[in-house]
Amino acid sequence: MNESGRPQDLPLSNPRADRVRDVAKLAGRPARLKRGQFLAEGPQAVREALKLHQQRLAAGAPGVVTEVFASESCLDRFPEFEELAEGTNARLATDEVLAAMADTVNPQGIVAVCRFVDVTLADVLDAGPRLIAVLCQVRDPGNAGTVLRAADSAGADAVVFTASSVDIYNPKAVRSTAGSLFHLPVVLAVDPAELAAECKARGIGVLAADGYGQLDLDVLQDESARRRLTGFGPDSVYDLAGPTAWFFGNEAQGLSDEELELADHRVAVPVYGAAESLNLGTAATVCLYASARSQRRAEAAGGAEIAMGAGAAGEQDPAG
Repeated sequence: MNESGRPQDLPLSNPRADRVRDVAKLAGRPARLKRGQFLAEGPQAVREALKLHQQRLAAGAPGVVTEVFASESCLDRFPEFEELAEGTNARLATDEVLAAMADTVNPQGIVAVCRFVDVTLADVLDAGPRLIAVLCQVRDPGNAGTVLRAADSAGADAVVFTASSVDIYNPKAVRSTAGSLFHLPVVLAVDPAELAAECKARGIGVLAADGYGQLDLDVLQDESARRRLTGFGPDSVYDLAGPTAWFFGNEAQGLSDEELELADHRVAVPVYGAAESLNLGTAATVCLYASARSQRRAEAAGGAEIAMGAGAAGEQDPAG
């Protein structure tokens, strides 16, 4: 680093250099699997990768980012990268080099080489998750990234991909997560039957998002709210406030019959207009937020009851 905090070496300028080609190979799955690395492209993804990197280093764990390549103009626009990239192998690079490295047609001035960040299913389940998104045979990288981002926004505890789903380290999938890939645990190549069995054994309900489901999501939300507000409600087959794993299916065919059979219940998002159905990303967002809202409202109500009980105890005569 020089006095400004920027890499002091001359910028990489040859787009045909071996190192540039080596980085560019990570756009392909064989190179990613062989090296256990992938590319994060653009300021948002790289920023979140570097934040996770620094958090892990501070905790005494291995970092996430191995190399960062950035243009002078990018560092001028985003000076925080100079501090975030501290301790990594950071290099300046020309726009031509970054274009050769990146998977996008119009690169955004910064690329990071990252280690795989996925964890095991046991890691997730042992942490006592309340909300899990499960992607079954979801093969479009854009959709996979969108659902992961929605799960992050809803405060989910993990996202699980079945063995037949898209590679989340695909450059398009990484971009679609908008940095959320670095925010919550991700589990890959899971057998859905094994996952469902493990969830049920730990008291985690399994719901299948299905346009033809017998249960209506709006009705479940209403019952959850009534139960919370009145202390009782109609007998419900499922309480959205409980720990839940949502299964989401393939973009075209949805969940298979075998996957539907694994669920405790099949839940439909009601369509009130003339649309045939909701796309995967929208349906997943609605379902995850429905669970998140019910869970958070229930937790808030429980906390208020505890506080009221403590207050009432404090008002009692100390003498007994």
